[in-house]
Formats: sequence, C-alpha cells, structure tokens
Amino acid sequence: MFSRLREDMASVLERDPAARSSLEVLTCYPGVHALLIHRLAHCAWRNSLFWLGRFLSHIGRFLTGIEIHPGAKIGRRVFIDHGMGVVIGETAEIGDDCTIYQGVTLGGTSLYRGTKRHPTLGKGVVIGAGAQVLGGFEVGDGAKVGSNAVVVKPVPAGATAVGNPARVLDSTQNDARAQKAEQMGFSAYGVTRDNDDPLAKALHGLLDHAVDTDRRMEALLARLAAAGIRIDEMPADDANFDPQKLGRMVD
Repeated sequence: MFSRLREDMASVLERDPAARSSLEVLTCYPGVHALLIHRLAHCAWRNSLFWLGRFLSHIGRFLTGIEIHPGAKIGRRVFIDHGMGVVIGETAEIGDDCTIYQGVTLGGTSLYRGTKRHPTLGKGVVIGAGAQVLGGFEVGDGAKVGSNAVVVKPVPAGATAVGNPARVLDSTQNDARAQKAEQMGFSAYGVTRDNDDPLAKALHGLLDHAVDTDRRMEALLARLAAAGIRIDEMPADDANFDPQKLGRMVD
C-alpha cells in the first residue's frame, strides 16, 4: 500500500505544476486521500465485508467530496485533480495513469444488478472537468474526453470526444482540412477550428468538399493514365479567387 501511495504522490508532482512538495501532496490533495481510502474500502468489498466497504467509502466522500464505490477497480498512478463532485460507480474500471478532473461522473445507465453498468477507462485516459461518461462501454487507451462532454458510446483509443452528446473528432479529417486550407492560402481556418460558429461550419463543409473533389480527381486521372489516355495539365484559373477575403470574413 505504501508503494502505491508513493506512486500516487509522484504522479501528482509530475502532472500538477501547483504541487511543490511530497508533504503538500500527502496532506493537501483530496484525490490522494480518496484513493487511499478507496483501497481500504475495496479490500473490504473483495472480502465480502460489504457494509464496511460502503461505510469507508462514505467516510471518504465526507472527507474529500469524491465518491468512489468500493466495488470500482482503479489502476496505478491515477490522478484525481481537485476532485470535488467526482462520482465513480460500482462496476467502473480505471486503467493506469488516468487523469480525472472535478465534477466527473463515471455512471451507469442500467438498473440490473450483476451487469457491467459503468464505463471502463483504458490506460492514460484524460477526463475533463464536468464530463459525464455513462454506460458499460470502453474508453480506449490514451483517449481524451472534453470538459462537460456527455459520452454514451465507446471512444476509440487515442481519440478525443467533445460535446453533448459527445462526438469523436476525426483527426484525419481535421488534418486534411488544414492541409487544404494552407494550400488555398486561407489561414483563418486554424482560428475557428472546433468552434460551433455557423460560418466556421460552412467553411469546414466547403473545405471537406474540396478535399473530396481532389481525391476523386486524382483517382480519375490515375484510371485514365492506366488506360493510356493522357490529359495535358491545364492552367488553373484563380483570377477571381481571393483567399485573403475569406480570412477577413472570419477575423
């Protein structure tokens, strides 16, 4: 238990720039206290001392503001930052090196006992403040959940989920958009990325269409070249296109 405590303290010092010393972490970080109490409660729960486990969990909630069911499984070096209002359900599983911020709920959507009702977090998952992850699905290794997101479906490893209901951001599509915008000379796209502004969404749609058109054109030219049909390169007519004007529209 003491080795796990040392690991917890080291992970806090590594991930929280506000932490100044091991003594400060040990005495002033409720996330560390909650995990320490949870290990005692979980030990009691695994030995069928259910009332004792729940009572220790209740004491931990009273002292730290963090509610962890004694049946939850929590890995090594988990960091609960600030922690007030965090709720972790009975069948939740949290992998090593995860980071959880205040107001997070790892909750269940089923009322049937004995079933997997709460989420499983892989290794290195980050859950932003106020996020709600609800259901017996998996959030893959290295995934990120944005603040105040409501996640009700699995999140692939390494992905980022944002919004209510949460949507998984397609990093491949974002990279393609950025490359096309740079090719067109339209620099303002980077400022409005991931916003919900209607103009930004319209521009995103135009960029996606341009990327898809380029892909189709390249495939068509490759097919023609394979058939022995040569298409001489035609000069582009960009006389009426002003990328700087597009930039001024969203500045």
